[in-house]
Amino acid sequence: MAAAAAALVVGPALSGSASAEPAAAQSAYARQARAAGLTGAQAAELQQQVDRYLTTHPDARQVSANRLTTEGGAVTIPAPGESRVRDLASPEAAVACGEGHLCIVDGRGRHYDYYRCGRYSFDGIGDGTFNNNQTTGTVARFYNSDGSLRWSNRAKDTGTASWTPVFFVQPC
Repeated sequence: MAAAAAALVVGPALSGSASAEPAAAQSAYARQARAAGLTGAQAAELQQQVDRYLTTHPDARQVSANRLTTEGGAVTIPAPGESRVRDLASPEAAVACGEGHLCIVDGRGRHYDYYRCGRYSFDGIGDGTFNNNQTTGTVARFYNSDGSLRWSNRAKDTGTASWTPVFFVQPC
């Protein structure tokens, strides 16, 4: 499950957007996507998805062609036309859910990997999976748009969930 997903990892002090990145960085991400086997059109579509994420998450920072870091974790966006998420910076490596992490794969195939305690806005949609790979007994909480608790899960556990109604995630 987690191997087919991608990750959401970061520090709170990081910020930026693809449009604010120097052209050299954007060009490097395009080269990275092409080196991972994407066509020019797929690389451009992927960058558009990254740019849309950055627009709605001003604390996020693009760190590879399809990976962004943000407060509390990281998100990896699947390459266009691919059903399995991979980090295009290391295309041979499967994305996994590390020990002590809460990982979510939403209906778009985006993999969110939370490794810091806190409460974070969440924009996952559709049906997907989770891997609460945190310390045994740690409770992850998932909240509605009004901030009320929707459901919770005690580590170590995996399962499926509908992510469309979840607006906030509190890993621990």
